[in-house]
Amino acid sequence: MARSVWKGPFVDGSLLKTFDKVTKAAEKNVFIKFETWSRRSIVLPQFIDKTIHVYNGRKMLALKVSEGMVGYKLGEFIPTRSRAAHKVKAKDKKKR
Repeated sequence: MARSVWKGPFVDGSLLKTFDKVTKAAEKNVFIKFETWSRRSIVLPQFIDKTIHVYNGRKMLALKVSEGMVGYKLGEFIPTRSRAAHKVKAKDKKKR
């Protein structure tokens, strides 16, 4: 079910505070890692060209935000499940 228009997009308060810290530090040429655990937050236009590290349940994965991502949730771009990689058995080489 979609969110009401009058409520506006949901962005976690801690995410906005961190974004403010990152932008202020960037003005002083200091690097702060932009991390969040809030996968349910909507990508805002202010986040364009920023790298956000989003938690996938095991580790932080980097996400470079582009214009096409605005309006979607952060969790949609970070997979939580890894693909099963089955081992290929090497054929036994017998000497005759």
